[in-house]
Amino acid sequence: MTSRRIALTLLALLALGVAAVATMIALNHRDEQAAAGGPVTSNDASIARGLYLTRAGDCIGCHTARGGTPYAGGRGIETPFGTVYAPNLTPDRDTGLGEWSADDFWRALHNGRARDGRLLYPAFPYPNYTRVTRADADAMYVYLRSLPAVRQVNRAHELRFPFDLQPALAVWRALFFEPGAYRADAARDASWNRGAYLVEGLGHCNACHSKRNALGAPSGPLDLAGGLIPVQNWYAPSLTAADESSVVGWDVADVVALLRDGRSPRGTVMGPMSEVVLNSTQHLSNDDLVAIARFLQSLPATPPSARSSAGSKAATADAAARGARLYADRCAACHGERGEGVPGAYPALAGSRAVTMDSSANLVHIVLEGGFPPSTTGNPRPFGMPPFATFLSNDDVSDLLSHIRRAWGNRAAPVSPLEVARYRDTGRP
Repeated sequence: MTSRRIALTLLALLALGVAAVATMIALNHRDEQAAAGGPVTSNDASIARGLYLTRAGDCIGCHTARGGTPYAGGRGIETPFGTVYAPNLTPDRDTGLGEWSADDFWRALHNGRARDGRLLYPAFPYPNYTRVTRADADAMYVYLRSLPAVRQVNRAHELRFPFDLQPALAVWRALFFEPGAYRADAARDASWNRGAYLVEGLGHCNACHSKRNALGAPSGPLDLAGGLIPVQNWYAPSLTAADESSVVGWDVADVVALLRDGRSPRGTVMGPMSEVVLNSTQHLSNDDLVAIARFLQSLPATPPSARSSAGSKAATADAAARGARLYADRCAACHGERGEGVPGAYPALAGSRAVTMDSSANLVHIVLEGGFPPSTTGNPRPFGMPPFATFLSNDDVSDLLSHIRRAWGNRAAPVSPLEVARYRDTGRP
């Protein structure tokens, strides 16, 4: 190749690189002209509205360290790429939002950009919050500004290379993030649209209830088909599949009770969803809970997953006998000899979708770690389950859960000791 051709090739590559960078920059500054807003008024009504909306968004859940001051940040959020630490949202001038304007706060929610121009990591669910209205964002800002200022220096994220670099984040955003707004469906009534707004936006339900690609991006705000939660290694079941957590066919009152109280005649929340009910949904109005229920019931149904039990190896007679004995010794006193449970106290295991869904992650976590439904106004003293991690080996848990998933008419694949070991480790799978 002649020197002239080499020079032309290098120039062409340089031009392509410059065009790619320019495109990426443009994609990372879309819709930022929308940041301007009107005057923001702080009064009792706007503060109360802001409190309600921050609860709807469960902001306290991430922005409060265990045992720490509410909203002062410091909680580590584990991701497949490292740990992101939630920042201080109190109005401290040096370490919190004290120097932030309402426009700055709106830009963070709507565009995923901090006051100093840094791109924010999507562990902060701005791909959902971008749908929040400016009026709601302003109310949240007013509430956060009303909190006592707490000086707590924000901890630097601990992310692996190259995910710790802003250019890498810019590429992710160019590929997977587009600022938007909630668009009401004119064919639906106000209640349904309110439910859609809460689920898609502040509720950011798909942040857990969806599968993610290798770069951590969900397929969209309406993807609620279930997925493993990288942060906690629990499985957030599909909200569209009848054999997982679809609420189609439920009475609306039962859906409302589950979100408000943490339990209903049709189910009980455990694991990460307990925190959502505790911090967020129990505080929502009945009208908003009904709206969410109606929206969830309107989701297009997805067919039941192909059961892996069809080709699974049956448990040996010894393993089946051990599982039955473990159940009789450890579980039957509460859940009944035939898995029938006790209404209002201990959930039934016979015919339970939580028992028979393909993923065994949640069952393993509950057996090993125990847990309680959230304490709510409607269920202030919930019955809980003790942890068995120190009493049961991986083989024990495997035999026990395999028995439960095959007994009393349940038809699900057995759980292997390897699966138990995978979820016993609190790290990422």
